[in-house]
Formats: sequence, C-alpha cells, structure tokens
Amino acid sequence: MKTNIINIGNSQGIIIPSMLLRKLNLSFKSSVQLEVENGSIVIKPASRQGWAEAALEMHAAGDDKPLLEDNMTDFDKEEWTW
Repeated sequence: MKTNIINIGNSQGIIIPSMLLRKLNLSFKSSVQLEVENGSIVIKPASRQGWAEAALEMHAAGDDKPLLEDNMTDFDKEEWTW
C-alpha cells in the first residue's frame, strides 16, 4: 500500500488507512512503537494497551483480590533474603 508523507503542524506524518488499523486492533489515540529495521519504519502496537484502565475497573469492582492466600513458611520469613 502506498501513501505520502504530509505536513502535520510543524511535523510530518502519514495517514494510515482504517483497514490497516482494524487489522491491528488500533484506533484513534492508540499507542504505538516506532522502530527502524533494515532501512524501514516499523509501526507496532504498544504493549499492554488499556491495562491501567482495566486495573482501575477491577479495583472499583473489588475484583483485584489475591487468588491464593499467603502461605509463607518460616524459611520464607526468616531465612530467605528478599
């Protein structure tokens, strides 16, 4: 797919067709990583998008409690260096 570099304020950019964004599950204001690999610009979705919001929702719903109870042994408490 071919596109052109355009002026965006004092910077330059490209328009990414919505078809490509949908394939990567990206939308307006999605975070991406830009890298240069073998003379090409590579755009990748940033990892863990939406995790902060999901964690806040889980906490608000009380769904962020530990799944296992704390079962530290005496060795863990006295001998282990944390």
